[in-house]
Amino acid sequence: MSSHSKPRGVLIPIGGGEDRGEETTPRLPYEQKGVLKHVLDKAKGSNSKVVLVTSASSVPDEVCATYKFGFNRLGCISLIHYHITEKEECNQETLLKDFAEADVVMFSGGNQAKIPKRIRETKLHDLLKERYWNEPLVIAGTSAGAMAMSEFMVAGGSASEAFYKGAVKMKTGLGFIPELIIDTHFVRRGRFGRLAEAVAVHPQCVGIGLAEDTGVIIEDGDHFTVIGSGMAIVMDPRGITHNNHSVLKNGTLMSMTNLTTHLLSNGDKFRLSDHSTKVLPMGQSFI
Repeated sequence: MSSHSKPRGVLIPIGGGEDRGEETTPRLPYEQKGVLKHVLDKAKGSNSKVVLVTSASSVPDEVCATYKFGFNRLGCISLIHYHITEKEECNQETLLKDFAEADVVMFSGGNQAKIPKRIRETKLHDLLKERYWNEPLVIAGTSAGAMAMSEFMVAGGSASEAFYKGAVKMKTGLGFIPELIIDTHFVRRGRFGRLAEAVAVHPQCVGIGLAEDTGVIIEDGDHFTVIGSGMAIVMDPRGITHNNHSVLKNGTLMSMTNLTTHLLSNGDKFRLSDHSTKVLPMGQSFI
């Protein structure tokens, strides 16, 4: 790691279901405001070299085809696909060279537990951490790929059992941003309780729940801006005055008070270092 105090790379977790250029009635103008357009813009635009990782997916070729279509529509034709299934693959010279030359590394959706299981504590993991800290590398991830960015990773949990201790299952992610816990498909699948328990277990972390076709651009490892057509729900546990999670038995309803919650949309900002928000003036749009 370098001596500088902030990472030079950019993280872009996405809530899943992002427009990949195939929608006949897009929620946002695809070539101007679409999530994938922002991913490329934070790198080298249409000249970006993209490496797509589908380790979480059970249908990697189908997933690759949709991303290839979407990035091609934005003028980006350099896309390399890796479906890593074993840790040994992460030490191969050809693979490491491709990741070393990438401007964007994109992790697909699927089963988030497969990502750290197949990549964590390998030469590839070390390379990604080093490049994220020292270079303007963009690491993007959708759904499972977004959740795996954090150190404390939501690995599962039923929405119907939410707010009961033990409903959320946590594992160790790739650890690019230990200050955050990320959940996805957040609004449609009713995951408020799941994320609330996650921050009750890890109150040193801010929780962020991303709706579909919605992401955040995290810069300097600190401040982020919401992109896409939906909501980003931020759960800030810094001011919690009551949290009985640690003394409860599994299956018991939790109590938490003064959990600060922000509902942010396209263009709104949050800063982890001082927990401040900045929202766009009414009527103003973000590109």
